[in-house]
Amino acid sequence: IGPGKGYITTKMGPRMTKKGKELGKPSRRKGTLGKRVKLVRDTIKEVVGFAPYEKRIMELLKTGVAKDNKKALKLAKARLGTHRRGLLKREDMENVLRHRKK
Repeated sequence: IGPGKGYITTKMGPRMTKKGKELGKPSRRKGTLGKRVKLVRDTIKEVVGFAPYEKRIMELLKTGVAKDNKKALKLAKARLGTHRRGLLKREDMENVLRHRKK
């Protein structure tokens, strides 16, 4: 029992990509959006359009009133289940409206 206990091993270095960049631990990378998945999702969103609840959220956000902004969050929360998902969806819809104005 003590710090020198057990079979002595050498620490393995970080895994590297072909370009020499360090790959993070799989547990840290899990859930990050890859290039291919992003492209597929964007293409589908472009072809299919927005869901009715997303259109309603955008209508509420277009008014620019703080009360409607809160209503948009409540609607997103109700449809998606959690506060965090609602916040992200509202932010996403705001970005869509911002890009449409340009």
